Amino acid sequence: MKRRLAVAGTLALGAALALPASALAHGLVGKQDLPIPRWLFAWAATVVLVVSFVALAALWPRPRLEHVKERRVWTAPVALEVLCGALGIAAFAVTIWAGFSGTQTATANLIPTVVYVVFWVGIPFTTLLLGNVFGAFNPWRALARGVAWLASRGGSETPAPLPYPKWLGRWPAALTILLFAWVELVYVNRDDPTQLAIMALLYAGIQLVGMTLYGIEPWTRNADGFSVYFRLFSMLSPLHWRDRTLYTRPPLSGAPTLDAGPGTVPLLCVMIGTVSFDGLSQGSLWTGTGGIAPDLQQRFINLGFSGEVALEIAFTIGLLFMVGLVSGVYRLGVLGMHSVRAGYSTTSLSRRFVHSLIPIALAYVIAHYFSLFVYQGQAMAFLVSDPLGDGSDFFGTATATINYNVIGANGVWYVQVFALVLGHACGLTLAHDRALVVYQRVRDATRSQYWMLAVMVAFTSLGLWLLSAAAQ
Repeated sequence: MKRRLAVAGTLALGAALALPASALAHGLVGKQDLPIPRWLFAWAATVVLVVSFVALAALWPRPRLEHVKERRVWTAPVALEVLCGALGIAAFAVTIWAGFSGTQTATANLIPTVVYVVFWVGIPFTTLLLGNVFGAFNPWRALARGVAWLASRGGSETPAPLPYPKWLGRWPAALTILLFAWVELVYVNRDDPTQLAIMALLYAGIQLVGMTLYGIEPWTRNADGFSVYFRLFSMLSPLHWRDRTLYTRPPLSGAPTLDAGPGTVPLLCVMIGTVSFDGLSQGSLWTGTGGIAPDLQQRFINLGFSGEVALEIAFTIGLLFMVGLVSGVYRLGVLGMHSVRAGYSTTSLSRRFVHSLIPIALAYVIAHYFSLFVYQGQAMAFLVSDPLGDGSDFFGTATATINYNVIGANGVWYVQVFALVLGHACGLTLAHDRALVVYQRVRDATRSQYWMLAVMVAFTSLGLWLLSAAAQ
């Protein structure tokens, strides 16, 4: 009884956290006159998750996503794979060229929009629909494979790669995503084209060295942060690319195949936590008068740091705090599973259920970056025609403008809320399906998921509150 009361209390608290009036992320302006009261979204989201939980317990008595049959659809020719790799290398080269040679005005240079909109946001959206397409266009992977092919054709013997350390796992990927988020959300010169070009070249160089030491595919699957990041999202897609062959499968069914080795749980927590901080950093609680960031900044200024460095330190603390908060919430959910005795350690359970966080991570990306993608993504029309910002017009679209009426503020809000609720419902489904495998008995599996339901409601409430924070 006490356990149920605790879960109910968590659900009520999660709903309460979502009550503040909503606002859109990334500076979308305009008054929102929603036909439905904002507070109602929070309660509706909670009810949807609770109903989903009850429905899963009653109508999902056996695992359906753990072992599914894929249907082969098509095998791409080798020439197409080579072409995609060449296009990836060319696109990377043009982007770097723009960063070094173009105007240093961020809005007129190609590289900031490519990095922060097309690459960071656009590829996850595309991956959900088409599968892991980044694998075919990955420029550093394509370059490494091209060099390896040329070496084999030349008859020269290359030393065998070292075995990738199991203890290292996906820790490099987790660190990569954290560092990228730091650049995007904390670094003062985040939009500087030359700085972005230097960092992109440095990252590509590190990947090439890693592939040389440990092999192209082992390094790509574990340590190439962006390849791992996009591949996780592709596990939710009904399309699966493997060895140039396209397969179809039920949506979500790729997630249970995740091999959750060392670093996987931190990686998912970093993915959710960094986007959460993006939402928090736009609200008055963080940046407003009397907010947390100005107070922290002043404290570090008093210690002798410059205003710029003090601000970066303050934002770094906030970023790490949100990652820690997400990690703590997930760990609480896992600890709650020990109410059903199954002989698994906390570490083992956290890895067994971590794939349920993938749709939540994607939901946060959609909710927080949808408006950015819809509006700023249109800038590519004139940026590709004038990548250096020097007045060129290669494709006749240099005079194109951004249409801010393509979707209204209310429409963006509905997309954001729908993404959050659906993403958490999918996470709940994946957790329930895995619980049926771990605990075998339907009753035990359902009991083990009380706390995971609380986790999903908490994450949903956090997401809704973060969307509302900018208006406070």
